[in-house]
Amino acid sequence: MWPSDQLKNSIQSFMECVSLAEKLHPSLRSPSAMQSVKYRGVKHHHWTLEQSLGLAVARRTLFGNGTAVLRKSDDDRAPQARFFPPLQEPMLLPGTFKNKVAFITGGGTGLGKGMTFTLSSLGAECVIASRNLDVLKATAEEISSQTGNKVHPVQCNVRDPDSVKATVDQMVNDVGLPDVVINNAAGNFISPSERLSANAWKAITDTVLNGTAYITLDIGKRLIAAQKGAAFLCITTIYADSGSGFVMPSASAKAGVEALCKSLVAEWGRYGLRFNIIQPGPIKTKGAFSRLDPTGKFEKLMIERIPVGRLGTVGEIANLAAYLCSDYASWVSGATIKIDGGEYSFMAGEFNSLSLVTKEQWDVMEAIIRQTKGS
Repeated sequence: MWPSDQLKNSIQSFMECVSLAEKLHPSLRSPSAMQSVKYRGVKHHHWTLEQSLGLAVARRTLFGNGTAVLRKSDDDRAPQARFFPPLQEPMLLPGTFKNKVAFITGGGTGLGKGMTFTLSSLGAECVIASRNLDVLKATAEEISSQTGNKVHPVQCNVRDPDSVKATVDQMVNDVGLPDVVINNAAGNFISPSERLSANAWKAITDTVLNGTAYITLDIGKRLIAAQKGAAFLCITTIYADSGSGFVMPSASAKAGVEALCKSLVAEWGRYGLRFNIIQPGPIKTKGAFSRLDPTGKFEKLMIERIPVGRLGTVGEIANLAAYLCSDYASWVSGATIKIDGGEYSFMAGEFNSLSLVTKEQWDVMEAIIRQTKGS
């Protein structure tokens, strides 16, 4: 239901388009077209089809930058979310990763921490790596105390190939070569591209693209030499396909990571190595949202373009990651899986914003369309 003041303000803007609409659709001025339509939410207010022409003529405003005009109230902003409650517990059988070693970059916080917890709870001995050793130690202790399985914290700067080598050396010495490798280390921030410095570009691409390459090449070469199979998983983003303004370094680096994975699917499959990709939609983690939504004002807009009607959870990503890295997915290699509540599909369709139109508005527009003759 629209608030009446909002609707009346919308009418004023629409009426500016009526003169143009009359030229485009003269048939709508005929007596048969001058039928009355009553709108829910505006008491005792009737519009003729002539007055309603702004809806058709101003569609660019309504379904482009001006979609706020058609928004429903916050109370029923995403009622469909009740049909899609997130299940947070591990979905695979206990012991799925028993006697397996999992290596996770960025494993101390956010998605990395969630994936580590899930793998550990399923029996894996995990090695988590990042630059902040104190955070890693706290996470390792927390997860180990909950799952009963050992989690090893190892300091690593994925941007430095020497640091990567030292980290992998330590892992091999402590627990052996991994059965699971998850490239999750990332960096991102929002900025107009014209404000980016060379260092800003390098900070993101060194972590995301170069870091993934250094980890994958170092561990991959050792696995090949040892004739040991493994599952690799890369965490990217839904805009790795499309690109995205204001996060250009991240979009570029994530697209490069996906090309790296797909290349190695073809090249290293014969060595027993699988590669898959997860493209998460918006997941509310402290680290990501503090840089991508610092004011907290964009969360509502994110939810409005997600057909499922809510943000994703760390547990949902972790369950998908666990499946792709498990033996249940031994025939899955080269897959790129979006887990975004339908956000990418919603943004891709030219007319998908019409989901914001009410039944009464459809009645008006359908009548306008029926009066239009010719192509």
